[in-house]
Amino acid sequence: MKKLIRFDWAIKNILRDKANFEILEGFLSELLFEDIKIHRILESEANPNRRVGKYNRVDILVENSKNEYVLVEVQNDTELDFFHRLLYASSKLITEYLDLGQAYSQIKKVISVSIVYFNLGVGKDYIYQGCTTFKGLQKKDKLELNAKQKALFQKEAVEDIFPEYYLIKPTSFNDKIQNPLDEWVYFFKNSEIKENFTAKGIQKAAQKLKYLALPLEKQKDYKGYLEDLSYEASISETVHFEAQERLKEITQVIKEEALKEGEEKGIEKGIEKGIEKGRKEEKIEIAKNSILQGLDNPIIASITGLSIDEIENIRKEFT
Repeated sequence: MKKLIRFDWAIKNILRDKANFEILEGFLSELLFEDIKIHRILESEANPNRRVGKYNRVDILVENSKNEYVLVEVQNDTELDFFHRLLYASSKLITEYLDLGQAYSQIKKVISVSIVYFNLGVGKDYIYQGCTTFKGLQKKDKLELNAKQKALFQKEAVEDIFPEYYLIKPTSFNDKIQNPLDEWVYFFKNSEIKENFTAKGIQKAAQKLKYLALPLEKQKDYKGYLEDLSYEASISETVHFEAQERLKEITQVIKEEALKEGEEKGIEKGIEKGIEKGRKEEKIEIAKNSILQGLDNPIIASITGLSIDEIENIRKEFT
């Protein structure tokens, strides 16, 4: 079993070719429990032609044979407001692809599929689905479409109208294969496909995504992509390590000062206040190191929890 190229790089460089639609169709068919056929590739918001996107993510927007939009995205870096961005992306798709003067009934279904390689939210599972339903507060019933609405919209349920979200967290997967979809998640996590895998499209992926099968120029691009990912991961790790060491020093100094200045009751409050101050100092140190490494404000904000305004004030120290 040989290592294959990463799925995110494949999205950016291989899966846009109509000859390779079968791979993405296979994955989406297993995820959505229906036979998905890709009609065409559309332009999406984060597809600049560069090795690593500004926020270290890649995506692909497709229209399936049911005239639905499916946005598949891979996110490598931590993004605290990721849920908000999902909402923004789906809303933007709806408004951008509805022509002026068209009836609202012409709004197309949006399916958002995100493969995230960071600890998003709190949960034990590795695949989550989100959809919109309306439940009665008094009768506890579910609001359904009537016969005329079903005929007009060609939908069976209210949730079929609203955006639908799928979140896949490969790093939370335990590598135990229980169904065909798990084979795809195994691939996302390990960049490997076993010979006995039977999920739709996955053996096609094993053939197409072999590193040695790539032209030499593509092999070079892929190596560069991996180097960029490693470099960004190294920067993040270094910044956090240096900040933790600095925090230890600051906390120790604050404790010593509190012990010297405070009386017995005041000592405990002084230490608590000092530790809180130390945490703030830690965030500032992380921000300073991140700025020196050339990271952008949104990335620094996601790492530190500081506001953009606070980061801008810190950045002014270097200008």
